[in-house]
Amino acid sequence: MSAGTPKYATAPDLPGILSVPKQRGRIAGFIYRHPTIAVGGFLVAIMLLIAVFAPYLGTKDPTALAPARRTREPSVLYWFGTDMLGRDVYSRVLYGSRVSLLVGFSVAFCASVLGTIIGVVSGFVRQIDAVIMRIMDGLMSIPPILLAIALMALTRASVQNVIVAISIAEFPRVSRLVRGVVLSLREQPYVEAAIASGTRVPVIIWKHILPNTLAPLMVQATFICASAMITEATLSFIGAGTPPIIPSWGNIMAEGRALWQVKPYIVFFPAIFLSITVLAVNLLGDGLRDALDPRLAKRL
Repeated sequence: MSAGTPKYATAPDLPGILSVPKQRGRIAGFIYRHPTIAVGGFLVAIMLLIAVFAPYLGTKDPTALAPARRTREPSVLYWFGTDMLGRDVYSRVLYGSRVSLLVGFSVAFCASVLGTIIGVVSGFVRQIDAVIMRIMDGLMSIPPILLAIALMALTRASVQNVIVAISIAEFPRVSRLVRGVVLSLREQPYVEAAIASGTRVPVIIWKHILPNTLAPLMVQATFICASAMITEATLSFIGAGTPPIIPSWGNIMAEGRALWQVKPYIVFFPAIFLSITVLAVNLLGDGLRDALDPRLAKRL
């Protein structure tokens, strides 16, 4: 080809050009079919970005005391006002999102892993099923918040202890769910064929059982995450959760309840952030449940 000959797009270039509209169409189609996942995922992503980039969003030191500027109303200088010790409520709310999200996701992960292990073992090894499930029933008979308070009373206040206490209160429900799924999977022909062919139990669990428990487990994990954030806020509100030096939404609301009638903004802003985050996680869980249900997927 000479230097003056114009260069046209060849056939290999066309798929790359046409793939962009196709990808956009797929994304738009997914949002249309699963709006709750899109809305919930978007709100959760916003909260995660706020938690990660809190130092760069015009915040100040959330623990800095300024008695001369206490109980200031929301203004241009103090967007969410100040509390009774002069601390910036906006900064404390944004930094408090780190604690709530950390507790929520950590509890969801720990409870899901522990509950899955116990549920799989209980559902596949019938000899110990009755013993394990009676222990789980005993733990489930205690309200999670009361069990978490009792566990926190035995330890010192810290974020790590809060995660452990709430995880212990939540994992029995995961184990019960996984056990039910495993019991139904044991009767499937491909599992019976694997057992008859002499496949080892760990291999059967890894290849045939665990992959089929992921869908309900993901949905359950989202609801555990939302429940854990509410439980953490409740523990911090009554003084049994994170220490007061660590800003969390529960601590902020607990400190502002004495001035609720005259300075309601101290409680209002962390409550709004907590409500939006829990709503976002629940929307995400509802959307995942609908998307992963094969009966609903056929209708879409």
